[in-house]
Amino acid sequence: MKRFQKLAFSLLSLVVLASCQSTYTGYLDNNTEEDLLSLVDPNIGSVHSRWFFYTPGALPFGMAKPGPSTDGSYGNPNGWEAVGYDGRHESIEGFANLREFQVGGFLFTAMTGDVKTVPGKLENPEEGYRSRFDKKDEYARPGYYSVKLLDYDVTAELTATERVGFHRYTFPRSKQSHVIMDIGNQLGESGKVKDAYVKFNDDGTVEGWVITYPEYVKKYQPEGEIRMYFSAILDKKPISVGVFNGKDKRDGQREASGPGAGIYLTFETDENESVEIKAGFSYTSLENAKKNLLSEASDLTFDQAKSSAQSKWESELGKIQIKDNSKENKVKFYTGLYHALLGRGLASDVNGQFPENDGTIGQIPLDKDGNPKFKFYNTDSVWGAFWNLTQLWSLVWPEYYNDFVQSHLAVYKNSGWMSDGLANSKYVSGVGTNFVGLVIASAYQAGIRDFDLELAFQAAYENELRYEDRNEGAGKTDLKPFVEKGYIPYVPGWDTSPEGSAFSVSHALEYSYSSYAVAQFAKALGKQDEYDKLMSLSNNWKASYDDRIDFVRPKNQSGEFIEDFDPFAPWVGFQEGNAWQYTFYVPHTPEELVNKMGDEKFVSRLDSIFTVSEKTNFGGEDIDAFAGLTYLYNHGNQPNLHISWLFNFTSKPWLTQQWVRRICDTFYGVEEVHGYGFGQDEDQGQLGSWFVMASMGLFDVKGLIEIDPSFQFSSPLFDEIEIKTGNGKKLKITTNKKGVDDVFIQSIKLNGSKYTDRNISLEALLEDSHLEFDLGRQPNKTLY
Repeated sequence: MKRFQKLAFSLLSLVVLASCQSTYTGYLDNNTEEDLLSLVDPNIGSVHSRWFFYTPGALPFGMAKPGPSTDGSYGNPNGWEAVGYDGRHESIEGFANLREFQVGGFLFTAMTGDVKTVPGKLENPEEGYRSRFDKKDEYARPGYYSVKLLDYDVTAELTATERVGFHRYTFPRSKQSHVIMDIGNQLGESGKVKDAYVKFNDDGTVEGWVITYPEYVKKYQPEGEIRMYFSAILDKKPISVGVFNGKDKRDGQREASGPGAGIYLTFETDENESVEIKAGFSYTSLENAKKNLLSEASDLTFDQAKSSAQSKWESELGKIQIKDNSKENKVKFYTGLYHALLGRGLASDVNGQFPENDGTIGQIPLDKDGNPKFKFYNTDSVWGAFWNLTQLWSLVWPEYYNDFVQSHLAVYKNSGWMSDGLANSKYVSGVGTNFVGLVIASAYQAGIRDFDLELAFQAAYENELRYEDRNEGAGKTDLKPFVEKGYIPYVPGWDTSPEGSAFSVSHALEYSYSSYAVAQFAKALGKQDEYDKLMSLSNNWKASYDDRIDFVRPKNQSGEFIEDFDPFAPWVGFQEGNAWQYTFYVPHTPEELVNKMGDEKFVSRLDSIFTVSEKTNFGGEDIDAFAGLTYLYNHGNQPNLHISWLFNFTSKPWLTQQWVRRICDTFYGVEEVHGYGFGQDEDQGQLGSWFVMASMGLFDVKGLIEIDPSFQFSSPLFDEIEIKTGNGKKLKITTNKKGVDDVFIQSIKLNGSKYTDRNISLEALLEDSHLEFDLGRQPNKTLY
């Protein structure tokens, strides 16, 4: 206990770096006309970013994701490390076309001179086909990317339709202008290549495929693999063709197979002559890759595709319009929204075929016009997505949310289990837990129900209780003690099993939360027995709460709290966090947590945590995915994303307004390094989406899981926000303030009438509503 008291005292005495303030100096400085695309800077946060992150050529939720790769060929040893594009790098190896969680494939690029068939290293670009580039020659906007490859005097441009990637390479005058298609090498999070194939056909088309073995598939579905296919058309006939396997180059041959397989096409070009490529992609077959290409792009030029892509982005981003004098905040907002719409991309073909978990090809049912009734998507883990992405989808993109649910149900029907993350339907749980049942329950409560409800409930219910012979790919392999004992024993190490877990406390808290969510789903469907069982499980968080010190704490096999407890220590009972962070992880019943700790102590501790954490920009300042694990608060990772909103359940709700605003101002930046903290994990749009919700002043700690889901308030960041909701209505949010320091809500009006509740229902927001906030410099302590 003395050690604990010493730690508690020391945390309030930390001497740390001062907060970093910034003024945006990116692309906008050269723009005289402000439009939505100019308010997105994909380079923000690109240092230490994940594989999906930097794909400016893609469409929202698209399959084809062309974007530059600076180190994608390096791979990542454990499947989670940052790889792909790093804003600090000075050379580009090429342009990857498929970039999802555990999915990466098909690097295209261009060069002049003698052909090189390996990418080369950052420290020695000359040893491969990679090229140096200058930031001033790089242009990135939603739907379009261009850069000058300085070593070859070649300009590369990228854009896309949903399933087709477009490349345009503009060459100097040369008799040795080459297009390189590197097919059989590891790329990003793809894992090792098992096999590959590429061929130049007599009709001038190029086609091929690659089979990879990602690290998370290796762990969660060892018999699985990822298959990717492409079919490409070039607008110029090459004068010669060659193939390669790594450094083994074979001039004149048109076909190659095996790891390292690739092809090069040689052209004679005039000055500023372009070669255009359009490549259709599929996760099911070469035939479908060709169908996707012909369906979406048979008569489409690069410029037409670019114009269409930009129009699509303008339309989607334009569903939320903001007015404000702060250009920097608008850039943060629309860049965050861009990332929220970029991740978790399409995996089904135009004909509705998609990869099944068991390796077969599935078929989405077709409507009367022969069109697929939904789209199938790849997904990163949904760990924490209920505090950002699903709330945004519920408001504005319910059709995508519905398809997201359908995707997980399709895997459940094929395999008997749901996976927290999907890579071409393969299990890639990521963190070994599983919140898909909660996400499905939330969709139902939000009125998103165009799926088989009985099947959805069955899948969600089993996810919370079924532990016999549980597939590791479904996560929650420590579910048995949670259900039978009411807690999960702590087992030192890194593993999770039916006997216990290294992450015992955090898993027990998470399972309590998801049990409550599915319980509300059961209640809504009139399933009383299931509701009662799940509600009982939802109280299991209390078994991990040590009332003597008001911390959650690991227990051993006999049910006693472990000795030598260090609340700062990550991994000892806590996944990607520590006891300081996870003690607040009772989102389904925050009122009970406040009462258990006591309102005064709860507010004092939480406020002190933010006071100290502001000095480290709310997340740690190391450029590392786990920079904040030993800190009091870590906004760069999922377990903490709700706690600044917990003051709304205490006697001092105005502290949510204070700290949410400071997180928006301090944690989020507009630089390549300080974009989402300092090199944190922007897990497929989660941190960007959090900023979007926070800056609108709306957030639900519970993740929209109640039967009548509602949002809590903070003060909106902008003068005016107009949202085109998913049901075709409009939600308008306006603020009356005198200056940027006015962050405290003085009063709220809903449709012109005074509003004094702490929550507002999702239903009310979806009915042509107008929220007005009067803001001031001092809290209104009698607001609610």
